[in-house]
Formats: sequence, structure tokens, C-alpha cells
Amino acid sequence: MDASKTHRAGFVTLVGRTNVGKSTLLNRLVGQKVAIVTPRPQTTRRRIVGIVNEPDAQILLVDTPGFHEPRSKLNERMVETARRSLTESEVVLVVIEAGAQLLEGDRLLLDEVTRSGHPLVIVLNKIDKMPREHLMAVVAELGQALPTAEIVPISALKRENLPELLRVIKSLLPESPSLMPEDEYTDQTERMIAAEVVREKIFLAMRQEIPFSTAVEVEQFVEVPERELTRISAAIIVERDSHKGMVIGARGQQLKLIGTKARLELERILGRHIFLELNVRVEKGWTDDPRRLKELGF
Repeated sequence: MDASKTHRAGFVTLVGRTNVGKSTLLNRLVGQKVAIVTPRPQTTRRRIVGIVNEPDAQILLVDTPGFHEPRSKLNERMVETARRSLTESEVVLVVIEAGAQLLEGDRLLLDEVTRSGHPLVIVLNKIDKMPREHLMAVVAELGQALPTAEIVPISALKRENLPELLRVIKSLLPESPSLMPEDEYTDQTERMIAAEVVREKIFLAMRQEIPFSTAVEVEQFVEVPERELTRISAAIIVERDSHKGMVIGARGQQLKLIGTKARLELERILGRHIFLELNVRVEKGWTDDPRRLKELGF
């Protein structure tokens, strides 16, 4: 890095309601798959850091669970994680799904985030799905309500206006050297990535309530360097016996499909051969068991 040039670095927390596209935005800005993405709400359960390294800045993007009404101890921990992450950042990005008008949930979230006192960037996502005249009305409304906030309309999916968003973020960060090694793009371990990828494939494969009462615990992660291979054994944890049968499927076909898609994804991400073994275990009430939640990292 040229010492004569200003370099900025800091933490930027992404907050928003569920399913507004925070994880898609994180992946697009980092340029790597850091967070799993599904059409289901409440996909993100933990604090995940994605690292954007540029010549003049290092941006540590903190993805958080979506704000929602908790229905279990797990949901409570997720919302607590999002709120706690607000205190750790230099800048807060509030991601709102662009619409003809602000929803009540968006207004409540903006009120809460404003009280944090951090520089605020309001990201209006999914602008590719709405007429521009409606967009301008929402931008004007936000500008009047929050005159000190930066407002950036984007489409994370289409990568529209992301360079402008990066420019705005960098302008709000303090001058600082890089806070993390510049060859890294996330703080997640490969073991954590493996668990998340398996969970993503469950979310995409299953319907109804099953994904929300499912967790993945990696029980074995063994590297075999001479074969460029990693052996992974993971347990899919469900709350009901009926859910176990549905995840396994007739003659084990559903579980086999989940495992195949997860293995291929992990081989692409980790760049080596993967041997993936999955089993399904019933743990009734795990989403409301504080001890078990802590063991699972929540």
C-alpha cells in the first residue's frame, strides 16, 4: 500500500428486516459467496463478516439476522445478534426493499438504528422491480425524514449502482490501516462454511416449516492433503420425528440430493475434493434450549 495515499478501514453493519437481500448484497460486494442465500426469510442466523479489500480501503461488512418478531429462543438470539452488531460498527447500512412506500417495519427499524448514533446509509434494494417514479418518491420521503443519512438505491441481484454504494461507504470510514489480512474475504472457518452450505441446500429443498427448525452440526472435518480431499461428517438436527423422515425422503433420495448439492458447492468454494457424510438426528425442543443453542453457536 502506498503510504502517501489515504487508506480507510472499519466495520460496516448490514441490518434490515428478513428477506430484503442483505446476504445477496454482502456476496456481491465481497465478490465471493460468504453468506448463504435462499428465498426463505430468516436464512441468516449468525453474525457473518465479509471483507472487501480495495487499494484505498478495507471494508469489514457484518451481515446480521433480519429483524423479526421472535417465536423461540433461537429467534430471540438472532435478533439480539443483530442489535449487538450495531454497537460494533463505524457505519450502519439499513437495507430496505424498495417499494411504493415505506412499510411500518422499516420505519420502526430506522427509528431504532438512528438512536445508535452511527453514520447511516439507507440502501434501497431491488430497484429493478419497481418504476423509477415510485423510487424517487420514496427517496424524497427518506431524505426529508433523515436528512443526515446517505441514501443509495441499488439492485444487489443485478449489481446496479454498487460502485456508488462502495464510494459512499468508504467516505464514511475512518482513516486506518487494514484491520484484517488482505488476502482473506471472511472471518468464517471452513468448518462453519460447510455447515452453512448444507443448511442452505436444506432450505432450498424443503417446504413448509422444516428449514426453520433445522440446524447443521459438523462433527468431523478431516483434511487429507496428499489426496487434495476433505472428509466432512455432519448431523442435520430436526425437532420432530416426522421432519426426520421428510429430510431423508423415500429410499433416502431427499438426503442424497441435499448431500450431492452441498458437496458440489463446497468443492467449488474450497477448491478440493469433498467426501460428505450426512445423518439426520431428532432433538426435540432444541430451538428453545439455551444450553443446546450455545453449543450450536447461537
